[in-house]
Amino acid sequence: MSVRLRKTAVLIQRLLLLFVAAHLAVVFTVDPPSYPGWLGFAAAVGVFLISYLLSADARREAKTSEPPAPVEVAPPVTGRWSALNSPADKVPSHGTRGYGQAYAIDVVAEPDEEPRRPAFAWLWPVMRGNRDFPAFGAPLLAVADATVVHAEDGQRDHLSRNSLAGFLYLFVVEGFGRSLGGARRIVGNHVILDLGEGTYAAYAHVRRGSLKVRAGDKVVAGQELGGCGNSGNSTEPHVHFQLMDGPDLDTARGVPFIWRGVGVPANGEVFTAAQDEPVNL
Repeated sequence: MSVRLRKTAVLIQRLLLLFVAAHLAVVFTVDPPSYPGWLGFAAAVGVFLISYLLSADARREAKTSEPPAPVEVAPPVTGRWSALNSPADKVPSHGTRGYGQAYAIDVVAEPDEEPRRPAFAWLWPVMRGNRDFPAFGAPLLAVADATVVHAEDGQRDHLSRNSLAGFLYLFVVEGFGRSLGGARRIVGNHVILDLGEGTYAAYAHVRRGSLKVRAGDKVVAGQELGGCGNSGNSTEPHVHFQLMDGPDLDTARGVPFIWRGVGVPANGEVFTAAQDEPVNL
């Protein structure tokens, strides 16, 4: 499937999702007697079919083509962290190849000293403030000399969803709402760097108002880009990092990475990323 066709399919899918949401609002609030209720069902079927076709196309391409060679870059953070949803354990690491996430990784701060990262809560508290998490506000560093092609940090940092009730709310209610807004609402505040030679780096869930760069800026490896946040589809403040073959999240394919001096940490693996002092230009 061509890039243009994928882009068109994603657009149609998003429009159908918007129609499903509007349909539900009409049915449950107005309930007009002559309204054709089957339209909502048909739109939902269309969303499912497009999702299936996009997923099947991505799986077919992954099976029939050689996986891209890993690109070595510096770590996007410094200090002591642990990995979640790592491509060292499975690909696609987040259960989907959509939004260029095939080889994406999440990392959370695990400092030796207090305050430590709160554990997952089965019952209480349902939500926590972001400052309870040591990752919140941690510097995000450029992984290579690059050009900023996209940067936005206007979305809010919501409370954590690291409890059973919060997790269910995120993926059943909030997740559906964010999917209507497309990729930018799912990844939240984010920055995308052009590393050259057809490789792009994306940082998601950035802290609101923290970005120190804008589109068109030149950055050097180790330069501070902004801070770790909890915007978008995020259960707690963490760094979501990925490499892609293009700057458009709707059509990009994932590219494997290796962090210099670290490798690719597996799920639950604690690692220490050593890097030169961040550069502030």
